[in-house]
This record gives sequence, structure tokens and C-alpha cells, in this order.
Amino acid sequence: MLTIIIIAITAIVSILCFQNQDLFMKLRFSPYMVRSKNQTYRFFTHAFVHADWPHLLINMFVLLSFGKVVEAYFELLFAGKATVYYIILYLGGILFSSLPSYWKHQHDPSYSAIGASGAVSAVLFSSILFAPLSGIYIMFVPIPIPAFIFGFLYLAYEAYSARKAQDNIGHDAHFWGAMYGIIITLMLNFSIGVRFIEQIRGIFN
Repeated sequence: MLTIIIIAITAIVSILCFQNQDLFMKLRFSPYMVRSKNQTYRFFTHAFVHADWPHLLINMFVLLSFGKVVEAYFELLFAGKATVYYIILYLGGILFSSLPSYWKHQHDPSYSAIGASGAVSAVLFSSILFAPLSGIYIMFVPIPIPAFIFGFLYLAYEAYSARKAQDNIGHDAHFWGAMYGIIITLMLNFSIGVRFIEQIRGIFN
């Protein structure tokens, strides 16, 4: 249910920003404005803003697909604390994934970023810890890839692309959002990591 609420809020804010450039500019992530004007709210608001419909729909589809999985596991493991922990996972993913860009670009007034990709990556990788053998489909690949293999490939690609910095995609946010999702999930319950390893080892036994 919380995943649906986040998607609804993100969709509403994004659609409003499609039609209102001033609102878009106020909510986007600008490290320079955070530093110079103390507009720390931008660390979070940018995740509810998207560039266009494809950007919004892709992020929300991934969030819907894996957010429901994480919610179900959180409910099973944490019961009454599940909602609070899910909020920590999502909002923490927004903040943590934004910090590298803040440190890099805090003196650059031309830099800005938008989108929920960092938080979505956190949720995605939390789900991979829970279900490493589940299948994940990616574009142009007709068969599902085991989630743990997809995870390793994803991290390698995002780390490489972040160093190359040849496009306008927030690879840093993707990578560090994913790392946050792994770290916070293990901090909440380290046995999840033990179970993750056991499931992968089971393939080879």
C-alpha cells in the first residue's frame, strides 16, 4: 500500500511540474542552491520530479514491481515497524544517493538532477537480497536473469558509467542508491544477508 501512495504522490508532483516550470525549478536537486541558499529540502523533493512521461513511467513501474515485494517481506519480518522501515529505506535512498552529486557539484550553479532513480535502486536491491533467485527481465533479453546476477551486472555498469560520465544519466545516484538499499536492509536484519548467501550456494549443491 505504501508503494502505491509513493507512486501516487510522485505522479501528482511530476505532472504538476510538467505544467509549471517554476515549480520544477524549485523542486529539482541543485547542490549549488543547497549550499548557497541552504535549500536542503531539495535533497528530497527532486525525487518526486521527472523530466517527462517515459522517465516517470519507467521509474514508477520498477518501483511498483519491486516495492510490493519489499513491503511484503518487511511485513513478514518487522510487523508493526514495517511501514517506518520502508519509509527509511525509500527516503534514505533519496538522500544517500544524492550525496555524491552534492559533493561533486556544490560549486556548480549549472548542475541539477531530478528523478526517483536513487530511491528506486534502493528498493530494487533490497528486493534482490530477499529473493536473489527470482527472475528479472531486461530490454532485448528474452529470458529472465537471476536477480543476484542482474544486481552484480547493474552495480558494475553503473560504477563504470559514473566514472566515464558521458551521458546525462545519474549513474552515481543509481549506484549509491543500490548500495544504500543493501546496507540498510542488512542493518535492519543481518540474517537476510545470511539467507541471501544460502540461497545462492543452494544453486551449486
